[in-house]
Amino acid sequence: MYWRRPFHRDQSFDNVLYTICADNKLRIWAPAGDHGLSILHLWADINLKDSIQPRSLDPRHRSDKRYAFIIDNRDFTAATERVVQNASSDEQAEPGMAHLIEVATKSPDVCVVLDDRGNMSAWGLESVGCKHRKPGDIFNIAHTDGMRFRFDPGATGVEDNTQFYPFASEEGLCILTHHFDGRLEWFEGRLDRLFDPSPQRQRLKNRITWTGHRSEIKKIVRSATGKALISRTAENESIVWKRYHTEAGDTIARKSIIDKTEHIHRVWLLQEGRFVAFLHHGSISLWDARQSKAVQVARYPYELQGKPLCLLCIPEEHEDKRHVHLATITSEMKGCAWEVTLPTNGDPNDTVELTDFGAFDLGTDNDLAYVLPVDPAGTAPVISGFLDLFARDVAISYSKAGVLKSWTARPNVEQKKLEWLQTSTVETLIENPSLGSATSIRKAALVSADKTLLTIWNTRSAQLEHEEQFEEYDTIQDLDWLSTPDNQSILAVGFPRRVIVYVQLRYDYVDARPSWAPLREFSIRDLTPHPIGDSVWLGNGGFVIGAGNQLFVQEQKIDVSDHIMPDLRLLSNDKRGFDLFTVVSRLNGPLPVFHPQFLSQCILSGRLLLAQKILLKLWKTMKFYSDGEPFDSLLGFDLEDFAQDEDLTASAAKKEMHSSYAEFIDEEPETITEDVAVALNEQLATRTVPFLSSRDQIHLVDIVECVATVEKHRRSLDNNGSRFLLFFRQHVLRSSQRSEHSPLSWREITWAFYSGSQDILADLVSRHFHGRMLWEHARDSGMFMWMTDLTALRQQFEVIARNEYTKSDEKNPVDCSLYYMALKKKAVLVGLWRMATWHKEQSSTHRFLSNNFDEQRWKTAALKNAYALMGKRRFEYAAAFFLLAGALKDAVRVLSHQLGDMQLAIAVARVYEGDNGPVLEEYLKQHVLPLAATEGNRWMANWALWMLGKRDKAVRALILPLDSLLSPPETPNLQSKLFLTDDPALVVLYKQLREKSLQTLRGALSVSPRAEWEFITHTAGLYERMGCDLLALDLVRSWEFLIPQPQISVPKIPVVKQPSIAEVVLREKDIGPKSQIYFNPPPSALDGFDIDPKRLLRRRSSLVVADLPLSPTVDHHKKPSLADGSAIFEDEKETNEIQTNGFRNMKDKKKDEDDDKKKQKPPPTQFVEPDANSLLDSFGF
Repeated sequence: MYWRRPFHRDQSFDNVLYTICADNKLRIWAPAGDHGLSILHLWADINLKDSIQPRSLDPRHRSDKRYAFIIDNRDFTAATERVVQNASSDEQAEPGMAHLIEVATKSPDVCVVLDDRGNMSAWGLESVGCKHRKPGDIFNIAHTDGMRFRFDPGATGVEDNTQFYPFASEEGLCILTHHFDGRLEWFEGRLDRLFDPSPQRQRLKNRITWTGHRSEIKKIVRSATGKALISRTAENESIVWKRYHTEAGDTIARKSIIDKTEHIHRVWLLQEGRFVAFLHHGSISLWDARQSKAVQVARYPYELQGKPLCLLCIPEEHEDKRHVHLATITSEMKGCAWEVTLPTNGDPNDTVELTDFGAFDLGTDNDLAYVLPVDPAGTAPVISGFLDLFARDVAISYSKAGVLKSWTARPNVEQKKLEWLQTSTVETLIENPSLGSATSIRKAALVSADKTLLTIWNTRSAQLEHEEQFEEYDTIQDLDWLSTPDNQSILAVGFPRRVIVYVQLRYDYVDARPSWAPLREFSIRDLTPHPIGDSVWLGNGGFVIGAGNQLFVQEQKIDVSDHIMPDLRLLSNDKRGFDLFTVVSRLNGPLPVFHPQFLSQCILSGRLLLAQKILLKLWKTMKFYSDGEPFDSLLGFDLEDFAQDEDLTASAAKKEMHSSYAEFIDEEPETITEDVAVALNEQLATRTVPFLSSRDQIHLVDIVECVATVEKHRRSLDNNGSRFLLFFRQHVLRSSQRSEHSPLSWREITWAFYSGSQDILADLVSRHFHGRMLWEHARDSGMFMWMTDLTALRQQFEVIARNEYTKSDEKNPVDCSLYYMALKKKAVLVGLWRMATWHKEQSSTHRFLSNNFDEQRWKTAALKNAYALMGKRRFEYAAAFFLLAGALKDAVRVLSHQLGDMQLAIAVARVYEGDNGPVLEEYLKQHVLPLAATEGNRWMANWALWMLGKRDKAVRALILPLDSLLSPPETPNLQSKLFLTDDPALVVLYKQLREKSLQTLRGALSVSPRAEWEFITHTAGLYERMGCDLLALDLVRSWEFLIPQPQISVPKIPVVKQPSIAEVVLREKDIGPKSQIYFNPPPSALDGFDIDPKRLLRRRSSLVVADLPLSPTVDHHKKPSLADGSAIFEDEKETNEIQTNGFRNMKDKKKDEDDDKKKQKPPPTQFVEPDANSLLDSFGF
């Protein structure tokens, strides 16, 4: 029923009623008059069935269903006026426009009759309600087709009904359509096109469609490609949705409804939503969702031990849409599989089958928390067919202890079973995780038990890539993955009323930036009062959020107003927004060669000259560049330019030749001089460089200045010294730009430690601080960690002592007490206290220091003063009194634990007792090495092991997991799992050290070829993750492996009569046995290998230090253990000769060599003069 509305809103209704009846007739009722027997009388009727006569005789174009609605006179007139006003001159001349105007002059109501095949007829109703109806009051306006209102052909009963509500709009006519199956549609169009009898492609535009569930949405699952999804409520009502594109953007449309009262445990979409599989308790069912009402087509019962936890779709070896394999895994790690046979498009065989595919057992895991399928993240369900570690993951499991495992599977069609393989294991250290999710491309996210800690892991390398702690009220409740076409990951983290989207960033080992960052945020606070039930990604980057009984679709476009857009700096100045995949590709794709990170990695890998060539090419390019022009990210370089080895000697000679003829030849510079750096930085300060953000451009300015500084001193520095100087200078520049001060990394300290130009570095660092270096400056440069000459170390420490004393106008002796006590120069300190007459403690301290502290009573007094100062929290001054009492160990403990300055503790120990003292050795073993193992700091571990004389172990610490060499005294924290514990520069140091001496060569040979291969491929992956693909290619191209020859048996040497040291002592005291003892001499560390060390080294002319100690062979494969809270070495029982410091050995090297020559005379050989290049290279000049 429909009451006719008045022409003007302030008029009263004229009581005209339209009724649409089940006999397919529209009846018009009008007032009967004041004296009539009835209130209304039948004014006219229209036979709806006969009013539509399709032009086609095809039965498919004919239907008995009829729908009708009335367009009131006021809406028809208003819509006509809008059409005439908005029509162009050509459109006004069309016959359809003249016909519409002619109809509108009669001011009729319009009755529109439809069928479900798109046919329509429109009838004009003139003078409705007049007592005397004329034959022409009901006239035909048009007969058309192509009216697509999307009626449900499968609807029955009450759902097979539709109501229409037309009204005038700015464009013309709007029709609100209410389908009783649960849909609301908004159509809009122009009347002239609606009633045009000629064929029209689209008469009305569908502006929007509303549809949804009757209750709150509980779960949303998508298909593998993200083109279809299914939403499910707590009452088990399920709706299948299809994604489609409109002019307004991507949206979803309802495809099929599955109204099932049985409990649904898990669900999976097959063939892009054409079929749906439901996992129930005890059975699996298959539904055909090709129609608006899905029907069940198959069911198969199962019996398994434990509770089913997931429903998996196993990838196929070939793209066969007809056969699909599903599986489930229970809480007891038991499972079974099914083979599903489905019809495909165009397949005459429309049969559906669900058969058993065998059971399987994945072992027992008593600590299992959950098993869930990996998110396909947009990848097609097809695999290579190989069941190996490179196969795509299909499931992950995590235990209550936080052990994350990934699994892959392959269907064996011949044997009717699934073949399983565990691909990775990750110790996440997260106990009782509440949520977990993973992708098929080896990324996983895990949430803590309180749902406030988010961790993102790389399951291939077992590394933590991101960690973020949220507030207690901000609990995480959902994780959804998406992958881009170039296999980059995007993670959506769901909260009760918002969703944060995280994207991958490039690894950055120089600035230690995070590898994941939030890109955008979706909030529904202003859209609905309901919390988010679930969310899911669409395959094209759109995002669907289910809240209450509603679904909200977010498009993949990112607006330029988003906070991360200033860091993108794309070539085009397009302000309309960017696609999500484009943004992610820019944030994590290959870097341009002039990017600061690429240049930094070139320098770290020893390619300083290549970095200078790139900067020079950028300088020349920017001279003639205009905004908007194409810009080559390679600057015209060929790939071969990045694969060539640099000849430093030839380059230096060429530079000298150019400087000699500079007055005769006017050429452009070939290195980054200070003048070139100034000119280039002027361009960078005023011009915008494509592909770089503003922050990157600022860092590029720092790189240019640092490279110019290194180039200035390059002739007096070796490669490691140049690395330290460049990154120390860069560290100082970055520290001046930041509010928070960060310490110099152990990587830079290690470069200087292995440099042969330490005296020059120390002078440059001192000059940087204008010759007034204090301890805070020394700590910032790591000087007392990397200086190896103890004489120079003590001299520098005395300089700091003087500067600490004179840093204030009052010249307080307290400030320098620790330093002079470490230098054992108490007399100097006594003199300083004698002059400090202004100090309130002057008399007592001067009198106390004047005593003889070799006596025990004064040592005890000094210890009492030290403990009293600790009670006053004057820790540095307390450490000075511990040194006064000769208690170096206590002083080191105070500086390390109470003061929290590890560098100062080590510096005091080295200055006080040298590098061979027991206190330093104990501190390195019990504090530094456990700290390195806990944090996963390979640079620190390498330095400490080298200081302890463990050169072979120091080399292995660069390439092997630290927990295989050291046992930390406590459980490692999450930071030890962080990706920053790895560094591609480790491969550079490893290559250097394995060629340094025979002991380091032994350490390199003890690394298995597989471990070294995995290290190199992992480092290449790090380069690629950093955006330095060219350096990754160069690494795998140029790396040479050390492959020892097969082990051969070595005949025993006849025993030689030679007494041990202990026996000699016993004989001298006449208390030992008089008998002679025979023993075999200790074998060489390289026994068992027919090895020529020079053949194993890439640089055939390099000098190798023979530093292998003569000691009994020790088992180097002994597993580490934990005792007394300290790090335990594999060879703790080695003799003191093995534990000697490497640099101490180098000092006494000549004496040891003379002794060896006396003991063993080698056969006479002809002297061969060493190559001059090798000598120069080895000594770093």
